[in-house]
Amino acid sequence: MGTLAYETKKNVAILTIQSPPANALSSNLLNDLDEKLDEIENDNNIKAIILHGEGKFFSAGADIKEFTSLQNASDYQALAEKGQALFNRIEHFSIPVIAAIHGAALGGGLELSMACHIRIVSENAKLGLPELTLGIIPGFAGTQRLPHYVGTAKAYEMILSGQPISGTEAKAFGLANQAVKEEEVFDTATKLAETIAAKSKPTINNIMHLIPYSKTEQFTQGVHEEAQAFGKIFGSEDAKEGVQAFIEKRKPNFQDK
Repeated sequence: MGTLAYETKKNVAILTIQSPPANALSSNLLNDLDEKLDEIENDNNIKAIILHGEGKFFSAGADIKEFTSLQNASDYQALAEKGQALFNRIEHFSIPVIAAIHGAALGGGLELSMACHIRIVSENAKLGLPELTLGIIPGFAGTQRLPHYVGTAKAYEMILSGQPISGTEAKAFGLANQAVKEEEVFDTATKLAETIAAKSKPTINNIMHLIPYSKTEQFTQGVHEEAQAFGKIFGSEDAKEGVQAFIEKRKPNFQDK
């Protein structure tokens, strides 16, 4: 089912995704993340958060096997809206969330990291939205946040091809703040979190409130329509084939319907 470990060091909260082998984002894990944010929000001593993954990955995406338990378009749309609401909460959180990314941040894993305010990545990390290779589409605001960071042209390429980019490329395209050696990712994130945590919390809170105003009003509409499309696409034959092929570890045979 996966868990989310929580510890504090000085004024920094450390959240560790523990869902081996790929740190898949199950519904239970996302619920756990929401609850941990409640705890942090009620702790006046915490001034910054580090989010990272245990083992080989940050997160390779949503728990695809959970998709097979959903029945209809409204179920899938509700799943997308639940994830979107949580990621929106992270994006508008009162203190900064730093994603420390190694190995891979794919699908829902990348969408989660894009909701964070700062991304420190390993140079050899893989970041991408491969949903179209499964016959589905991103559902946790990936179609809206990715263009904000890399531009529309690169977003089209990444989403339509499903091919990931490296951490070094992510830094070059503006998706990552820093790209460092894999063994330096967590320490780099920690040093930055500690630098932020040395500031006055009221000043941090005000900055976190003000910067989100820079996004356009169309973002809200785009996220809503993404959830609707996510729900509809799961009713297609190609979506069913893509998910089943993923579970069976084979190449999907899409019929364009």
